[in-house]
Amino acid sequence: ELRHRASAWQRNLGYPLAMLGLLVLTGISILIVCFHVLELLLDDAAMPRGIQDASLGQVSFSIFGSFGAALQVILILYLMVSSVVGFYSSPLFTRLLPEQRDTPLTKIIGNCVSLLVLSSALPVFSRTLGITRFDLLGDFGRYNWLGNFYIVFLYNMGFAALTTLCLVKRVSWAIQAELLRAFG
Repeated sequence: ELRHRASAWQRNLGYPLAMLGLLVLTGISILIVCFHVLELLLDDAAMPRGIQDASLGQVSFSIFGSFGAALQVILILYLMVSSVVGFYSSPLFTRLLPEQRDTPLTKIIGNCVSLLVLSSALPVFSRTLGITRFDLLGDFGRYNWLGNFYIVFLYNMGFAALTTLCLVKRVSWAIQAELLRAFG
């Protein structure tokens, strides 16, 4: 119903640009994770441990300077939104979605707890994937399992493989559906 009420500009320009933006952000995050996997294989310094004596504001946390830092912020925001959407799309948690003017208090508390856990896991998630090396104030590099090469390597490989599989499945499914609709 929302698609039918959308303007022609929204349907013909807005939706394709949003889809292209999502594809680009997903592709960039996959590329960064693949480069991080190569760094893990070649250099022990790529492990997501805490930063020692990094003076905030004096040292860039990106090799691309301000552009790289802005890209890291955009990717972290994208990962945050996509993890929330993925969480609420999973079959186990679809019942937790709030309903307008009819959400019980236990469901509101469950949503608050879920969002708190997701937001607390985001810094460790982005550090483990190699998207950023910035530690903020949490010193997330002190976790022992972040020093385990096999766990970090398998986590990165799993993310890259599953994200690529999801991307290929979604894009190829949409193309197949359009081809079947066009020719069938």
